Amino acid sequence: MRPAQVVRRAADYLERHGVESPLPTAERLLSSVLDTDRAGLWVRAEPLRASEAKAFGRALCRRCAGTPTQHLTGEAAFRHLTVTVRPGVFVPRPETEVVVNATLEVMREIDRPLVVDVGTGTGVIALAIKQERPDAVVWAIDRSAEAVALARENADRNGLGIELVHGDLLDPLPRELAGAIDVVVANPPYIEPGDYDALPRDVRADPVEALVGGVVVYERLFPQARQMLRAGGSVVVEIGEEQADSVRAVARGAGAVDVSVRPDLTGRDRVVVATWQ
Repeated sequence: MRPAQVVRRAADYLERHGVESPLPTAERLLSSVLDTDRAGLWVRAEPLRASEAKAFGRALCRRCAGTPTQHLTGEAAFRHLTVTVRPGVFVPRPETEVVVNATLEVMREIDRPLVVDVGTGTGVIALAIKQERPDAVVWAIDRSAEAVALARENADRNGLGIELVHGDLLDPLPRELAGAIDVVVANPPYIEPGDYDALPRDVRADPVEALVGGVVVYERLFPQARQMLRAGGSVVVEIGEEQADSVRAVARGAGAVDVSVRPDLTGRDRVVVATWQ
């Protein structure tokens, strides 16, 4: 059977099993198995070999069982980047691209901005900022040594120079950066502990420590950021869709003079931008 026919049947199978975006998922999985791109997939006339069909069938079964597509293909697309992903490190989500948009907007009038990405995971936020603002000096931090190693691998893969350090929140930054940082950006583990069990299976495939933290994470981050930012500096954070009021209150309680909430592409509250004098 030709790949185009296989993809259509696989998409029907994924849809029956409740997998979101079944056709793009089937395309990505088969493209990975065949080591080709989407265009190559649809133009190939040669039927799948037995080994290819078997490998694709295993991938479909694992996806239906809750394994993220990115873990099966070993990579993820984010803005203009392609990054390596693997189990044990948070998989980047498309909605986080609005965090990068908000950060770039905050930095628009700043020459050679100094930016710190907290909880970098695969490194996508830090790397996207560096790619789209080559003049920026970008630091990235994660408390997972595995994540730091993977982010470094992705920086090398994409030819982007960022500073990577291992530690909790802003603690590992050199003290000489205090008062010099223009923007702190983060996609922290904002899910409340009581909400974890209701998450989809593919989300729960990510490390618990990269998912669960709740509003308390912002209560720790904002005061630290205030001490490290220059006058007029900002914090840009991703939030859960029902956390806007709570996170806004935390930012104001930490002394922010201007706090705004930005939606994602579906209209849900997704980003808080807080600025200090």
